[in-house]
Amino acid sequence: MVSPVRPEHRPEHSLSADEARRIALRAQGLLGAPDRRAGVRGVLRHLGAVQLDTISVLARSHELVPYARLGAVGREAVESAYWSGGHSFEYWSHAACVLPVEEWPHFAFRRRAFRERGHRWHQMKDRDGSSAAVREKLKAEGPLTTAELGGGRNGGEWWDWSESKIAVEWLLDTGEVVVAERRGWKRVYDLAERAVPDALFHDDLDDRTCIRRLVAQAGAALGVATRADLADYHRLKAEQVDAALPDTELVPVEVQGWGRPAWADPAALETAPRGRHRTTLLSPFDSLIWDRARTERVFGFTHRLEAYVPRPKRVHGYFAMPLLAGGKLVGRVDPAREGTTLVARQLSVRGERDAEPMARALREAAQWVGCDTVRVERCEPEAVRTPLESALKTALGTA
Repeated sequence: MVSPVRPEHRPEHSLSADEARRIALRAQGLLGAPDRRAGVRGVLRHLGAVQLDTISVLARSHELVPYARLGAVGREAVESAYWSGGHSFEYWSHAACVLPVEEWPHFAFRRRAFRERGHRWHQMKDRDGSSAAVREKLKAEGPLTTAELGGGRNGGEWWDWSESKIAVEWLLDTGEVVVAERRGWKRVYDLAERAVPDALFHDDLDDRTCIRRLVAQAGAALGVATRADLADYHRLKAEQVDAALPDTELVPVEVQGWGRPAWADPAALETAPRGRHRTTLLSPFDSLIWDRARTERVFGFTHRLEAYVPRPKRVHGYFAMPLLAGGKLVGRVDPAREGTTLVARQLSVRGERDAEPMARALREAAQWVGCDTVRVERCEPEAVRTPLESALKTALGTA
C-alpha cells in the first residue's frame, strides 16, 4: 500500500513562539473570559475530547479539566453535565475519553477498524454467543453496569476478565453498545441504538470524511499544531493526517523555534490572543499538556506522570500537577488530602516570584474540594517556603 503524499507546506503566516503559545492557550480555553453560560458541556464541545482516568487525588481528571477553565464549578454539576441528558459518550480518542455526542458519526472509521480486526486483546471463547447474550440482556433490562451484566472478572487478576465483560467491551469498541453514563465511576452500558440520538446514529460517513473532521477539530482545539500534534489529539496515523490536511481549512504557518511545519486554525489567526490568563493547577491528562513533546516545545516545560514509577525513582511525585500562571508553566505540586487539609507533598516553582500564584492556585483547589487549610511538606527551592506560606495565609484569610 502506497502512503499518501505529504501535503505541500508553504507557510502563509509566520508566528513567534510566544504568539503560538498564546494561540494555544486561547484555543484550549485558558486565555480570555471563560464561557460560563456554556459551562462544562461547552468546555467538552470546545475541546472535543476530555480524557478519563481512574486516578483520583484532588478529583478525577475529567473533573479537573473544566475546573481549570471555569474555576470552582460544583463537582456534582460537572458529573451531571457529562452523564445526564445524553450529551456525551465514551470512546477511544486520545485515550479513553468522554466525547460530545455530536461526534458519534465521526468515529465510525474506528468502529469499522475494530470490526475488521475481529477481536480485542482479550480473547472470547464464544464471541457470537456471549455478544448475543449481552445484547439480549441490555435489550430486556435497559442500561446496566458490568456487575449487573454478570461481573467483570473471573476471580483472578484485574485483567482476567469474565466472558460477559469481554463481550460488552467488544460491542462498545464496534459501536453496538455505548457508555453515556457513569454511576459512582462505574460504566453504564446501553444499546447504542437506544442511547444515541436518531439523527446521529449512523455509520455511513466514510473514513476520509471522519478523519477530515477529527483533524480539523484537533486543529481548532490546539490553535496551532504540527502534523504530529494533530495526529496525537485523537490518536490518528500520520498518513491519515497527511491525506486529510488538504481538505481542511487549516492554514500552513511557520512558528519560530519549532523547526517543523505547522498548521493553524484560521479563526485563531483573525485576532491576537488577549485577556486574562487563568492561574490554576492542571491535571497531567489535561489536553493542554497531554502531549509531552508538544508541552516541551510550546512551554519549555518537561513533565512526566510518575504514578506508575516506583516511589524511590519519582522526581516530582505520584500525581504532580503543573501550575499554569501568566500563560506559562511555572511549577508543579503533588497534592493529597488529609481530612480538611490539602497537603502539598512535594512542590516546586521556578523562584520566589511564583510563590504568590502557587498560593492562589492551592487555595482555590483546596476550597473546591472542601479543604480549609493547606500544608506544604517538601518545597523546592527551600528558600521559597517562607514567601509561599505567607502568601497562603493571605490567600486563606488566616494572616
